[in-house]
Amino acid sequence: MATYFKLGPGATTLGSSLSLALVGVGHLVGLAVGIAMLVGVVISYLILLPILTGGEGLGDPATLMDTVDSVFSGRIRFIGVGTMAIAAIWTLIKITGPIAKGMAESFASSRDRKGGQQVAVEERDIPAPYVIGTILVLMIPIGLLLWNFVRGTDIHDHMAVLITVSVLFTLLVGLIIASVCGYMAGLIGASNSPISSIGIIAVIAAALIIAAVTRGTDAEPLSLVAYTLFTAAIVFGIATISNDNLQDLKTGQLVGATPWKQQVALIIGVLFGSLVIPPILQVMLTGFGFQGMEGAGEDALAAPQAALMSSVASGIFDNSLPWDLIGLGAAIGAVIIIVDECLRHFTDKYSLSPLAVGMGMYLPAAITIVVPIGAFLGYFYNRWAARQSKPDFAKRMGTLLATGLIVGESLFGVVNAGIIAASGGDSPLEIFEGGTAAKFVGVILFVAGIAAAYKWTAKKAAS
Repeated sequence: MATYFKLGPGATTLGSSLSLALVGVGHLVGLAVGIAMLVGVVISYLILLPILTGGEGLGDPATLMDTVDSVFSGRIRFIGVGTMAIAAIWTLIKITGPIAKGMAESFASSRDRKGGQQVAVEERDIPAPYVIGTILVLMIPIGLLLWNFVRGTDIHDHMAVLITVSVLFTLLVGLIIASVCGYMAGLIGASNSPISSIGIIAVIAAALIIAAVTRGTDAEPLSLVAYTLFTAAIVFGIATISNDNLQDLKTGQLVGATPWKQQVALIIGVLFGSLVIPPILQVMLTGFGFQGMEGAGEDALAAPQAALMSSVASGIFDNSLPWDLIGLGAAIGAVIIIVDECLRHFTDKYSLSPLAVGMGMYLPAAITIVVPIGAFLGYFYNRWAARQSKPDFAKRMGTLLATGLIVGESLFGVVNAGIIAASGGDSPLEIFEGGTAAKFVGVILFVAGIAAAYKWTAKKAAS
């Protein structure tokens, strides 16, 4: 649900969605991240968008809507890219030391175990030589995947150089991204890990390298864009797996688990995930489709990050990437980084996450605004939990509620997509045909559902 209106010299848009999953995400990421995302919304939607749409002839409502949408997708999002990129680079710089220390400790533990020394249970990882060997061996199936993607296409003649570059890129950049995302997930949770911003940097780097090695050839730019995104998808797979697995390992560390046993279980989980995810995605594609794809309808699933990364890659290959907008975003990000560092230095409880601000700038407001709502709900719930006789238990109950909201909506989405795909209808479970009445009823049920869920959880936590 979104509304478009004039503001200052131009116009803007604001909206929201009835997503219980985003409420759960907000509860988990916390108030600081929620406020930072709101700051991003203010920068993009209440400052930049009205300025950049000024003087565009906004008298007609349809023109106003088209202008706002085109300016947001064509300009504002690239400013957000710059903000997230500089924030991700800063995060990488800050955590280089801890990552290097952790890797050194892992190698030292492996040497001690090989030498017959007894090490703590929490330090018993799968030996580093096995891990490195497995990584190198896995470059073979990755190369085969890339070969299968390229063969028979108009860039087939450039296969050797493209696959070599992509395999080396996956190996080197994948290791860096796995370290960064994994470390952040273990430190502050998977919901706060900077996968989107790191991914944008990976897409830019991959596109620049592939464009450089194919410059002067007859390679079709559109095919190179597709190949770049396929390479980036492999790196994204590495990032998401490290994100989830490191959070599991951090949990194991807190309860004194043996890491190598967890790691074996996680490897099995990755194998099963690779079997389960493709058919689920196919069901989602058949049932809903994805925005921007051919044949996508009104209920198509939003994919703002994917669309943005496609635009970034295309801009690099056709030399149309607005580096001035990215530079402006980087400057905004630099200011936010300074503000965040000052808050952290002079206070103990305030911060302004640059990554979260960047996400608030480039994601649609309908997605972004719900997360802070969940963050405020989580804040007030945790304050209530702190006054209970068993505050830790009460807080954990809230965490389980938030997790359930995320998982529940995700599972229902898959089930609903399956029903739609099987019935061949657009909305077989539809009760209201849409319009103002349906939105009004939806908001009432949404608020009532959240209130009932938190009330039930509080009752259980108190008892």
